[in-house]
Amino acid sequence: MIRTTRRTILALLAALLAVGLSPALAWAAPPDPSSPRFGAYVMSKLDDQYRGEKSHAKMAMEIKTEHWTRKLTMEAWSLGQDYSLVRILKPRKEKGTATLKAKKDLFTYLNKTARTIKISSGMMGGSWMGSHFTNDDLIRHSRLARDYHIKTTFDGTQGGVAVYQFTLTPKPDAPVVWGKLVITIRAADLEPLRQVFYDEDGAPVRELVFSDHKKIDDRVVPLKMVMRPLDSSGHPGTEYTRITYQSLDFGVKLKKSFFSLQKLKSL
Repeated sequence: MIRTTRRTILALLAALLAVGLSPALAWAAPPDPSSPRFGAYVMSKLDDQYRGEKSHAKMAMEIKTEHWTRKLTMEAWSLGQDYSLVRILKPRKEKGTATLKAKKDLFTYLNKTARTIKISSGMMGGSWMGSHFTNDDLIRHSRLARDYHIKTTFDGTQGGVAVYQFTLTPKPDAPVVWGKLVITIRAADLEPLRQVFYDEDGAPVRELVFSDHKKIDDRVVPLKMVMRPLDSSGHPGTEYTRITYQSLDFGVKLKKSFFSLQKLKSL
């Protein structure tokens, strides 16, 4: 069941999953698809999809690798674009393990050993919670609309659905790790369907697929995301990380003081 009050959604994968543009601008009426501003508008909308003033969410995460499958239930809070806190609710042996993002810093609290670890720059490429998402996905400071050149490379139908496809290449000195992104957007409502990440040599590394789009207050959001490896670091076709949102609360009252190391340990 999805519970809603007022606006905003989780900045978790921020990940993502993945700053600085006014949400009012991002949600203004879209320019005509023939306009040179259309690509930037769509990417701004995607940048801000999981960002906003405040949010509280519960979600399930399933991780499947060649050798094992892991299922987690998590709770998460976010405030603006700089603060998020995620803790594990299940399984019991990992309950209380949590991750805190506070501006440019990322911390993990291991409840089993009562240790707090600050994620260093050298650890950013490491797996987050054993998933196919990385620590860098959580702390990401880049914006698609700001840090990439955006070109519409397809406008037509795929699988019976009208879509736009954009190819993004990084601008010089942009703080990004990908050599190229190819993003597929549903034409009807400009919602994301698929994002493919390429390395600097042009080889596909992983894909993020969005589905189960539902209207939550004033916006449509995908409630399911699946990340799959496409290169030799995983086993393409068999490995994945699936995140499914179970509840969203956009009216939660939060302050910056909530996103502290003390709170990280006490949840």
